[in-house]
Amino acid sequence: QVQLVESGGGSVQAGGSLRLSCAASGSTSSINVMGWYRQAPGMQRELVAIDSISDGISYSDSVKCRFTISRDNAKNTVDLQMNSLKSEDTAVYYCHVLYGYMNYWGQGTQVTVSS
Repeated sequence: QVQLVESGGGSVQAGGSLRLSCAASGSTSSINVMGWYRQAPGMQRELVAIDSISDGISYSDSVKCRFTISRDNAKNTVDLQMNSLKSEDTAVYYCHVLYGYMNYWGQGTQVTVSS
């Protein structure tokens, strides 16, 4: 079992920055992938950025060059630095962990970008 606690998020004007943090606890020794997804109202949950021990880092095209994912394996944390935010980045952001073949999700944190 893996427990995920997210922090950060909030409201910001377009062009601003926010930082999301996620801390994993419990059975963390076999975590391969840590990352972030988001879900806007009426939309499907989509990948934002992931850091895989086996495959490296990946970003969605919509956030490349604006968002940066960083992972600390010693602390079992994954952060998402979001710069140059746009109104279309407004969504609930979820921390995600792949532990073995099990998916774990955080509770979600709201990010609202006003234009």
